[in-house]
Amino acid sequence: MQQFNNPIIETWSELAQRPVIDLSKLNKIVEKVFDEVKNNGDKAVKKYTLEFDKVETDDLRVSKQQINESERSISKSLIKAIRQAKSNIEKFHAAQKEKVKRIETTKGIQCWRESRAIEKVGIYIPGGSAPLFSTVLMLGIPAKIAGCKEIVLCTPPDKNGDINPAILFAAKCVGIQSVFKVGGIQAIGAMTFGTNTISKVDKIFGPGNQYVTAAKQLSQQYGVAIDMPAGPSEVLVIADKTAVPEFVAADLLSQAEHGADSQVILLSDNKEFITKTMKAVDDQLEALPRKEIAKKALDNSKAILLKNINECIAFSNLYAPEHLILAVKNETKIGDKIINAGSVFLGNYSCESAGDYASGTNHTLPTNGYARNYSGVSLDSFIKKITFQKISKQGIKNLGPAIELMAEAEQLNAHKNAVSIRLATVNKTKKRKVATSSSK
Repeated sequence: MQQFNNPIIETWSELAQRPVIDLSKLNKIVEKVFDEVKNNGDKAVKKYTLEFDKVETDDLRVSKQQINESERSISKSLIKAIRQAKSNIEKFHAAQKEKVKRIETTKGIQCWRESRAIEKVGIYIPGGSAPLFSTVLMLGIPAKIAGCKEIVLCTPPDKNGDINPAILFAAKCVGIQSVFKVGGIQAIGAMTFGTNTISKVDKIFGPGNQYVTAAKQLSQQYGVAIDMPAGPSEVLVIADKTAVPEFVAADLLSQAEHGADSQVILLSDNKEFITKTMKAVDDQLEALPRKEIAKKALDNSKAILLKNINECIAFSNLYAPEHLILAVKNETKIGDKIINAGSVFLGNYSCESAGDYASGTNHTLPTNGYARNYSGVSLDSFIKKITFQKISKQGIKNLGPAIELMAEAEQLNAHKNAVSIRLATVNKTKKRKVATSSSK
């Protein structure tokens, strides 16, 4: 990791920059694959599965029997852990349901908002060197709670053409039956356009490498929504002298092992703590099976000494990390000052891994600084909000004149007339009632 001591504030923006990837060639590849999938469907998907994943397959669909039998291929202890995580994730996301509130904005006018599930959603699950079965839970559970009618799950096969059984078991736990052994650009293309085998969806969720990320961004040009712009995983840790160097080192490495393009940042007001943490990083790194990947990520990472914790908070808000760990004294009070972060972990025992797997919060989060303007995945990500209003005769009479004046001022006379014609009917009815009453 690169180390910086008390950098002046004018250099912070440069220090907060992520590694830049040249996407020009990558985007050309994505566009080519999309074009073929759009025109040739399953044939193109199979072609690129062979080309990119080195797997030849006749049937893209994972059978229901394979999904149902996946439980036999994983340990009972892992089954128990997955079910415990599922329970916590369900509790947290079910609590996000909103009750309908009817508001009378003016006498005779009621306005309210209701939720409707997005009908068809696609879930992309990376399945290479790190098969992310936990992401099946993170995306499938809120989709089910929201009431999505169809959930399509795509994940790349291994060299034998199989899907990791933990991914299939997680899908079974959630209740996802439409699982396809296809990954990469071709998977995103299939969910964008639809093929004879894979349904077209309305919104695509899930992490992936730079090719998947570019493909998701291109899918938006074809009317498909995505969860958020995403990039390589990242964590920022703010630590003072009360933090534990070994804990912080483990947290930094837990993100560094995601991929060579990941980035980890350590901010502290204590030079001795940084020194101890860097030693702990070196010691723990050697024991990691994915140490070569982590080493490459650490080359793009930084440990920065700042004057005080307030400066650390200011830098963090500028960086807008995906994951933020506050290993500091009075962590809850400090947490109140956080403006930009995907998910925040408070105190020495709140490791980021808990959020990745089983505490209940969602681990699909904005990266690359998008935490400034995007939220992580939640129940709301799988629903649309539709507003309703009901206006009575009294309501149009009370508000109508104001609408008429505003429409006329904007020179939209048809808008005005839509109100005027109703007011005339209401007033005519009232006059008729008055006249009838007088004749009696």
